[in-house]
Amino acid sequence: MRKSNYEKFPAIAVPDSAGAAATGWPAIADRLRRVAEGRGARRTVLVVECYPGVDEAAMRGELARHLMPTLTIAASEALLPPDKIDALVAPFLGGHDPVFGFLTNLTLPQFFDDEKLAALRAQAAAVAEGLVLIIGCGARLVADGNLLVYADLARWEALGRFRRNASGNLGVANHTLAASLQYKRAFFVDWRVADRWKRPLIARWDFVLDTNNPAEPKLAGGDAVRRGLRQAVTRPFRVVPFFDPAPWGGQWMKEACDLDRGVKNYGWCFDCVPEENSLLLDLGGVRIELPSLDLVFDQPRALLGDAVHARFGDEFPIRFDFLDTVGGGHLSFQVHPLTEYIQQHFGMHYTQDESYYLLDADPAATVYLGLKDGVEPAAMVRALAAAQEGGAPFDADRYSNQWPAKKHDHFLIPAGTVHCSGAGAMVLEISATPYIFTFKLWDWSRLGLDGKPRPIHLAHGAANIQWDRTTAWTKKNLVNAIEPVAAGDGWREERTGLHEREFIETRRHWFTKTVAHDTHGGVNVLNLVQGEEAVVESPTGAFAPYVVHYAETFIVPAAVGAYTIRPHGPAIGTECATMKAFVRT
Repeated sequence: MRKSNYEKFPAIAVPDSAGAAATGWPAIADRLRRVAEGRGARRTVLVVECYPGVDEAAMRGELARHLMPTLTIAASEALLPPDKIDALVAPFLGGHDPVFGFLTNLTLPQFFDDEKLAALRAQAAAVAEGLVLIIGCGARLVADGNLLVYADLARWEALGRFRRNASGNLGVANHTLAASLQYKRAFFVDWRVADRWKRPLIARWDFVLDTNNPAEPKLAGGDAVRRGLRQAVTRPFRVVPFFDPAPWGGQWMKEACDLDRGVKNYGWCFDCVPEENSLLLDLGGVRIELPSLDLVFDQPRALLGDAVHARFGDEFPIRFDFLDTVGGGHLSFQVHPLTEYIQQHFGMHYTQDESYYLLDADPAATVYLGLKDGVEPAAMVRALAAAQEGGAPFDADRYSNQWPAKKHDHFLIPAGTVHCSGAGAMVLEISATPYIFTFKLWDWSRLGLDGKPRPIHLAHGAANIQWDRTTAWTKKNLVNAIEPVAAGDGWREERTGLHEREFIETRRHWFTKTVAHDTHGGVNVLNLVQGEEAVVESPTGAFAPYVVHYAETFIVPAAVGAYTIRPHGPAIGTECATMKAFVRT
């Protein structure tokens, strides 16, 4: 395999941002103190609003120690008692289901006791001069304040804190709960509530506090951060990839992405999943890490385009991620819910249609996709149930087609189609982004990374399997449905899917020379699937040339319009290829 030039920490340089950031609690406190004193007010109310998962107690201690406020108020003092919060969120947690709930419509004020809030407001109002520090998730419910800091946290770090028993869910101290159950509660409740609260605040941030690394907190001016977000949608950019092990995980990404060779495996790479990924802004040499969703919330129309925004709102609908089974095992045998099912049962308004594009594959690699002819539904469900109850292992080869998989093959997987990447495959998964709505039907009798069986959702799965997607239909509609589209000097374009039931269109471009692209008013997501290096350029010089490397996923915002891609550096004189996805309009 070639030497890796994969960039694991891509950043967006923000012009004219020198001095916009401070690192470490002493410097942060000094910056806040100087701003407060510069306003000349006898009384300053500093509100530090927090995203769930931020270590509020530690931050409160550091800021109080360095700022020495007249009064410090923890917004958490006004929360409802934990048992009442548990009762409030219970309808959205799916009972004893270990994975699925229902997306909440709760708002942050519902987590607070009105009388306790009134008491805290009175305490803050009683201070006639000096500094009042109000801190916590919901701090602005106590006072609007005249200085607003937003303490943010990326979701990958929130998940890490769940795994380390270092954080609880919103309003409760459930640190010892299984990380998977904390994640479920955060996914269906906490993050939905917090995002509703965050959206309108972005325009009002005086400062943003990056709390992802507790040992190195960073404070950035709100104006500089907003300029960075506006800068992002004028040019191609990448989010920060997030790698994770898996029970089936492989070894390919260790080399291709230059990862820690000492880790047992890497199964996942979230390479473009803005709900999970981070965005790095380089402010005069200081890198501030924010959730990528901040960009989606702040610049949805410029990022997504009018038509996509009209359909999806401020959600990023395209997902690129890696599934590595090279030297690993099969993924779970699974199916995704139909649109009406995910709407009715989980509150999500679109489903996880997807596809597998093979970045690489061992000679014996296969993909399970669709049902064999003559499969009797009840018999297959009985066999799955018996296997789950400790009977004979499920014979996937008897019920599902097993297609040979080679590099650059593309398998389309509309919701309702049974599927599974086999061992020995390096998959670029191109899909819609409902994130977790996979119904595992069979997991090959193995245990998860926690040493326990992974949850199987046979009832959900059986209700969504499309039993007419058998061998001939699958081969015709879902396996390498590749059509030539256009060609020119040194390039050719192919349509590779997705299926007509899926809203994502994909195009592959092979090129030895410059290829012209255009967003046509909708966001484009691309991956360099062949070639060491390519450069993305503006025909009018609207943005600086942007170099991408093999296997890197990058986003071209709708506002960019026309752009070109050509081989660069060591790839000049070789044939490169990109896979591009966009929303059909």
